[in-house]
Amino acid sequence: MAKDIKDQAALKHDVMARMKRIEGQVRGIQRMIDEGKECEDILVQVRAVRSALRSATTQIMRRYLLCCNEKAMESGDATAQYEKLMKLVSDFIDG
Repeated sequence: MAKDIKDQAALKHDVMARMKRIEGQVRGIQRMIDEGKECEDILVQVRAVRSALRSATTQIMRRYLLCCNEKAMESGDATAQYEKLMKLVSDFIDG
């Protein structure tokens, strides 16, 4: 359990750092648009933000899985936690 908590804290720290970088990237895109930069250059930055969000999503899912596993162990109802996980994944995929 202690390792799971430590892993969750590390993942949280990583995700927060990623989100701050993404926030800076988005502000940069806004600045580029405001300054009238080339659309091609703006789209390159948009692609970078999308990639960064995908990476952050992976980390968030990893953290969720650790939490879900911990809750399943505590509750003894792994089936309910599995169903909750499947709904989350399904909803995420469906958009």
